[in-house]
Amino acid sequence: MDKTPQVLKKEDKVAITATARKISIPEVFPSIQLFASWSLSTTIGKSIAKGKHQFSGSDKERAEDFQQLLDNEEIRVVFCARGGYGTAKILDLIDYRRLIAKPKWIVGYSDITAMLMHLYYKCNIESIHGIMPINITDNQDCIAYESLRNILFNNHNEIIAPYNPKNICGEVEGDMIGGNLSVIYSLLGSESFGATEGKILFIEDLDEYLYHIDRMLLALKRANKLKNIKALLVGQFTDLHDNEIPFGKDYKEIILDIMQDYNIPIAFDLPIGHIGKENHAFIHGRKSKVVIGREQTTIRQ
Repeated sequence: MDKTPQVLKKEDKVAITATARKISIPEVFPSIQLFASWSLSTTIGKSIAKGKHQFSGSDKERAEDFQQLLDNEEIRVVFCARGGYGTAKILDLIDYRRLIAKPKWIVGYSDITAMLMHLYYKCNIESIHGIMPINITDNQDCIAYESLRNILFNNHNEIIAPYNPKNICGEVEGDMIGGNLSVIYSLLGSESFGATEGKILFIEDLDEYLYHIDRMLLALKRANKLKNIKALLVGQFTDLHDNEIPFGKDYKEIILDIMQDYNIPIAFDLPIGHIGKENHAFIHGRKSKVVIGREQTTIRQ
């Protein structure tokens, strides 16, 4: 069974739903305009503009909206409107059988990492780690939009990042999975985070304390999630914090310390994560070739 959704064509229909934090209708207008410029028509899910405390409706309401869009055969792509927190709360409320039979792209990052990982491990379906409607503005010329469009319409992706002196060079091939480190950490012990042997693991994060990063990576290590991966790809770790008494290492040093027992390639400063219009999309679950060299890092999917 093919795990890759079909490429889009002009006049296809896409949808926006909110699986986590609430969002208003005006906040998704720029994304509707962007998709229209790609000759796509957009359906707004019922969860948009709903609210229950910080969420875009109750777990049941968010799950029902997501389910309806998954089951609608006219909808070719489902964009998750924003992150925050809440996607993991609906994972087990969804019936994925129609999606497995006829895959469609699910797009998001940050908190949506929970869905991307679940789709890979439970459904064997590729998805897209990429910019969400909450991040899309009227300025339509940027790598985040163009990389997403290239995947949707051409089923192809390439990411090039400059050399970082802390990189560990090497060339590998394997399924590229991962996303937000905090969310990945929260999936430990669940069926949404299975075996990692032979995988290329990607991580990024936002607004975390340095000791939290150490704790999360240590947990992954102790759970044998890092032992047999082929490579570790590190995106942007933005707006990090330290305690009054310093932890003593920056996030790159923390990662290298945790990974010192494994002889695998590592690449830092990939243009992926909470960096707005520079957030390059990638195909989650796609077999990828990664070359970490002395001049640049290249990912081809």
